[in-house]
Amino acid sequence: MSNGDFAKTPKPPYYAVIFSSQRRDEDAGYVVTADRMVELASAQPGYLGIESVRGNDGFGITVSYWQDEADILNWKRNVEHSLARERGRNEWYEHFELRVAKVERAYGGPASKE
Repeated sequence: MSNGDFAKTPKPPYYAVIFSSQRRDEDAGYVVTADRMVELASAQPGYLGIESVRGNDGFGITVSYWQDEADILNWKRNVEHSLARERGRNEWYEHFELRVAKVERAYGGPASKE
């Protein structure tokens, strides 16, 4: 996902999984795997969208949106996603934090000019 793409989420409530990470320097298949995880997540029941950015210093934030906590748990249990998480711990990340939040209110602006 490129910078500046906004997820099109429904009216709240829904859930956000916020993944903040500091990447190590070496790619070691990271980009290919990250693209695959977006593709795989988007096919999961309850997936609503994703927003992701990464700075030149390797710090990034990815927020994925889900209908409910059960959908998040099912995504966590996905075998391919589990393998990618293990590689992240061992190869790709210096440090990461994961937070799950319930979105109760959401709004945006300014109005798009289409």
